[in-house]
Amino acid sequence: MASVHESLYFNPMMTNGVVHANVFGIKDWVTPYKISVLALLYDMTTSKITLPERRRLNKLILPLQQGPDLTLGQFLKTVEECCPQTAYAVKLRLHEMADGELKDMEYFFSTLPTPFTSFDTEAYKTSVVGLFMRHMLLAYNKLSFSQVYKLYKSLQHYYHSHYAKPTDGQVGLPALVADDSDMDLTSTEDTVGDRIDRDDLDSPLHESELRNDNTPSRGPLSQKQAEYFLARQAYLLKNDENKALKPAALQEELNNMLKFNPDFAEAHYLNYLNNMRVQDIFLSAHSLLHYFDRLILSGNEGKSNGDEGYGRSLRYAALNLASLHCRFGHYQQADLALQEAIRIAQESNDHVCLQHCLSWLYTLEQMKGSDSTVLTEDSVKMAAHFCLPYLASLGIQSLVQQGATQGKTAHKLMDALKDTDILHWKHSLSELIEISLAQTTSIWRMYGKSTMALQQAQLLLNMSSLEPVNFGVQQNNTEAFAVALCHLAELHAEQGLYFAVTEILQHLKEQFPPHSQHAKLWMLCDLKIQFERHMNEGKYHLAEQLVTAISALNKTEGLYRKAHVLKALNRSTEAYNILQRLQVHCEKTKCTEVVIRVMLSTAELHWESSGFSTALPLLLQALALARQHHLQSLASETILHLAFTQLMLGVPEHALSVLHEAIEPVLAHGSVMDKGRALLLTARCQMAVAGFKPNGQGQADSHLAIMAVDTLNEAAGYFSKLNCKERLRDVHYLQAQLHRSLGQTSQCNKSAMLFRLLDQELQSPAPPVSMRL
Repeated sequence: MASVHESLYFNPMMTNGVVHANVFGIKDWVTPYKISVLALLYDMTTSKITLPERRRLNKLILPLQQGPDLTLGQFLKTVEECCPQTAYAVKLRLHEMADGELKDMEYFFSTLPTPFTSFDTEAYKTSVVGLFMRHMLLAYNKLSFSQVYKLYKSLQHYYHSHYAKPTDGQVGLPALVADDSDMDLTSTEDTVGDRIDRDDLDSPLHESELRNDNTPSRGPLSQKQAEYFLARQAYLLKNDENKALKPAALQEELNNMLKFNPDFAEAHYLNYLNNMRVQDIFLSAHSLLHYFDRLILSGNEGKSNGDEGYGRSLRYAALNLASLHCRFGHYQQADLALQEAIRIAQESNDHVCLQHCLSWLYTLEQMKGSDSTVLTEDSVKMAAHFCLPYLASLGIQSLVQQGATQGKTAHKLMDALKDTDILHWKHSLSELIEISLAQTTSIWRMYGKSTMALQQAQLLLNMSSLEPVNFGVQQNNTEAFAVALCHLAELHAEQGLYFAVTEILQHLKEQFPPHSQHAKLWMLCDLKIQFERHMNEGKYHLAEQLVTAISALNKTEGLYRKAHVLKALNRSTEAYNILQRLQVHCEKTKCTEVVIRVMLSTAELHWESSGFSTALPLLLQALALARQHHLQSLASETILHLAFTQLMLGVPEHALSVLHEAIEPVLAHGSVMDKGRALLLTARCQMAVAGFKPNGQGQADSHLAIMAVDTLNEAAGYFSKLNCKERLRDVHYLQAQLHRSLGQTSQCNKSAMLFRLLDQELQSPAPPVSMRL
């Protein structure tokens, strides 16, 4: 690790093109801030610093050289965080020059050659530090006497403004405006035409901050500094939005940049990304169109490709506009833009652009709810033909997703994903590897295999990204990470681990702020977890308040949960009407999971009117659908409903035999609530088979009664974990009756007392135990 950081001093081969472009720039003004950086480098090469402090300072060198000018306070604070001793030495050296005379600044520059002309110096002459010091010295030596005096006065103002109280008229730091011919290191002569060309290339832009604070802007930026700022912010927006500037602050900086140079295309594109953060469709489209307009007007495409560069910008502009409308759900506008992009790409015979258009075409059809299997298969074949592994893998993942909803078997889907994973690792497609793991997690959850889903989610969260890490940021704010974390939160909530759920959701809120693209994922997840918790605890009035918020994020989920609450509040007619509407809608959209859940809820409504025989056809239809689509979790839940119906119809032996088929997967992969309900139903079937009578008449099978007691004790443990008091009341009621029939008076009294306490606490009449699962 040390060798990498020390290469900034020793190994010139470790530097990249960006660094050399900054060192050999066409115009690089000598400013008071650059003198401060020079003082820092001088003290680093001449003083003794511990290895950890040197490593921290080495990480600062490139950002300080390439980034915009900082105030003295920001600069000293940044250095002090790495090495307080060096920060004090730099401050002292600046104090000697600013409070001294001009000859003190002259003396400082006269001592600079010593570090890199000697053989024992750390600043090798062709390293980043050595080149920067030589560059600054050459630029300083080319200044005239009047310019040196201006530089000295600017240095004094730069130093004293840090200690002076700001006034209303104090805007910022004055920059030394020297003649370009004096500052240009690439020629000894200059003409008016050359100066104009250089000014056009390096337009002065407004300054921004190197750090992520929201302080106001000051002074002009060079072209290179502006490009560094834009590249850094764009990278942070893609990989870790929380470390980028806030939307309002970034918008202000971009507006200031565009005020000085309205044709700066890259600034318009970053403006587009920033507006996408806050879901502003109008400004997003406006900035995107401005970006492509400026790109064409600047001639960057045309100079290298002629007319082809102009056409390329047009078709990709239309394609980006189509993706923008897709994201905001404007399908008609997206379709028009996509058709325009396809037309231009066909005229130019651009197969790569056509493949991107085809990918967006089947994505658009999926968003509309249409079957896009044929389009997706064609896209995969053509992408493979043109050697586009990224688009081919995306198409296969889309086919896997469609296959999962259409009832394909798990082994076929997993084999397809395994083949794409080989392609991902071969081409180092890190983003698609993450999508594949998140998709596998979702598929296992859909099939009801919670253990496998948990394993895949943990694998994704603990995987090291293949993407290069820049600015100290690891890519972890993609949709795949959000999906995996939401699954993880729901899996923990199903097991009653609400403290862990709170920590996961808190991390999601920090990583994906409310205005970000994927924030809706954790918002819906949070609301669903709260809803289920309130329903389990019997707080129906609190659950009802969440229905509106859930409906705003997902109308289908909101309607289903509204019916669920109405059923719990004994408003059966309203609940039935909603369920019927929801079933018709989900059958049209082929949302099989919701269709099955609606059927189960409808069957429960039939139970309330003692229509157990009426519920049987619904339950059998739901079981057939669940098995056809390999939805084990829903199939097990349907079997529980069938067993309960058979128990109510007076055939407990058949109910118990059916129950044994579902109890194993429920205990292995089910939620705590499902486990408790399954065990409670098992105990009731055992009591019925044993011949137990509530009034104590007849002789019950003591062996089965004891088994029922043990089963109820286990069910009580699960319900206690969820604080489900209504279910616990039912358990204690049955326990008291069993203990009484077995002659266990003390246990009977204890269970009766617990039942009485819960009944008084709930203050609501207990529904008949025979009327609900």
